[in-house]
Amino acid sequence: MCTPTRREFLLGSASAAFSASTIKPSTAAASTNIALIPEVGAARLLGADKPQTEIWGYGGRVPGPLLRVQQGETLNASLINAIGQPTTVHWHGIRIANSMDGVPGLTQAPVQPGGKFDYSFVCPDAGTYWYHPHKTASEQIARGLHGILIVDELEPPKVDQDLTLVFDDWRLKRDNQIHSESFGSIGERAHGGRYGNVFTLNGSSDYVIDAVAGERLRLRMCNVSNANIFAITIPDHRLTIIAIDGQPVEPVLARSNRIVLATGQRADIIIDLEGAPGNKSPIEVSAFREQFTVGAISYHASERKREQPLEAPIRLKPNPLNTQLDTVSPKNVTLMMEGGAMGRLDGAHIGDKWLSMNELVRQKGFVWALDGHAGMPDKPLFSVKQGQTVVVKMINKTGWPHAMHLHGHHFRALKSSLDAQPQPWWRDTQLIFSHEEVSLAFVADNPGKWMLHCHMLEHHEGGMSTWFEVQA
Repeated sequence: MCTPTRREFLLGSASAAFSASTIKPSTAAASTNIALIPEVGAARLLGADKPQTEIWGYGGRVPGPLLRVQQGETLNASLINAIGQPTTVHWHGIRIANSMDGVPGLTQAPVQPGGKFDYSFVCPDAGTYWYHPHKTASEQIARGLHGILIVDELEPPKVDQDLTLVFDDWRLKRDNQIHSESFGSIGERAHGGRYGNVFTLNGSSDYVIDAVAGERLRLRMCNVSNANIFAITIPDHRLTIIAIDGQPVEPVLARSNRIVLATGQRADIIIDLEGAPGNKSPIEVSAFREQFTVGAISYHASERKREQPLEAPIRLKPNPLNTQLDTVSPKNVTLMMEGGAMGRLDGAHIGDKWLSMNELVRQKGFVWALDGHAGMPDKPLFSVKQGQTVVVKMINKTGWPHAMHLHGHHFRALKSSLDAQPQPWWRDTQLIFSHEEVSLAFVADNPGKWMLHCHMLEHHEGGMSTWFEVQA
């Protein structure tokens, strides 16, 4: 895996189906009534001239259909299950009504094969979000079940192209098919998670963006891999970050021309195409200490949009997120993260019963624990009244990084043991390094039962999940 510095991580850190390379805010139709059908399909992950790989996708394609609504609109989506496993849809990053959050056993029953579930919710925040299963997610997402949801600003910023860039990795066998035999591997659960040997951008290893010199692009980047951490570069171009995990930030140039995204994280980037007509700039991803080219920006041979790049930076208007933290009398919670290879975890509780590590592995396939519990506990990690500020001090005592995802809310990192000045960004997924302690603060203003878990999916299914309750 690539190892950028801590600061570089923070600075990096009937469907409505549209082509990601042609969508523009001025022409995109609002997606208010959607049918999402997870089913078997095929994709040319290795390139247009290579054999197809059987995948699972919404509508049989990968990524799934790009969904688009305007801020404040209601999205209605019917999940119709056409695969051989129960499934749900989780709307990652949206501050959603609790009953629509898609967590089986907590907010809804799983949708059985042939079954249907109707999701309907308001999208309060503009930004880049994504949707994916929350049942047997390590397999279903690895097979291709994921898609992007864009909530457009009421007054979108002016750009020449507004593009989604979905970064993924795949574990393929020599016959170019998904290595299904390795799903559920205890070794992957106990280590970094499932890593792939093929890397793709928008479902292809040679994706091309057609562009014109002088254009300004908005690139909505999302890491949908099971567990990987991607460092993304476009050589010889300046990348300006304008949003993180859907929430606007003060524009800042990416350090070392690199955007670092842990699984589940997103970043909205502005890039001005300052190269000459006819240029072709690679889009590169670093992982496992190796670098892969997954696509390119191809400049038109002769055309030019403008002679000089636009100077005015784009500043997005804030979302209606409650950022007024009570730092005087918050609810303080400590969450201990333990287990995994080299973690020295003796055992953990499942319900009221304590099991040794050997028993955890043998009975449940669990190798991780949060606050001494493996898997979803019967009781919440904490319960608070609506509107109370919560500060969760996360202590990573393991030998591995974890991408901790908070449902239904966005948080701000107040303090980290590895960084003296955490960035003042509001996120829904935080990368926490081995032996790091970080305090995350948020206003618990969304009533319901909400999940908190590691988005390294093998870690999640290996025991790293808990929940909390916000009482209306």
